[in-house]
Amino acid sequence: MLSQALATTHDAIRRTAAARHRLEARRARADTRAWVMQRRERTHHLIELGGLVQKAGLVELTGDDRVALYGAFLTLALRLQGEDRDHTLALWRRSGKRAFETGDSPD
Repeated sequence: MLSQALATTHDAIRRTAAARHRLEARRARADTRAWVMQRRERTHHLIELGGLVQKAGLVELTGDDRVALYGAFLTLALRLQGEDRDHTLALWRRSGKRAFETGDSPD
C-alpha cells in the first residue's frame, strides 16, 4: 500500500517535472526580446558557417584539428588584407558559386 502510493507520487513528480520542462522550452522558443533574437540569429549564422567548413571537407582533411583550422583561417584573413583582396574574393566567389551549383564537395 505504502510502496504503491510512493510509486504513484514518484510518477506524478516525474510527469510534473517533464511538463514544467516542456513549458520552459516553449517559453524559451517564444522569447522575442531583442537580445534573445540577436543571440539566436548569431547562433544560426555560426552553425551555417560551421556547415560550410564541414561541406568543404576541412574537418576530415585536418583530422578535426581545430588549431590547424584556425591557422588556415588566419592565413586566409591575412591574404584578404593584401593588395589583391578584390581579385582573391572574386576567385573564391566564382569557385564557391560553381561548387554550390554543381553540388560538388570533396566528401
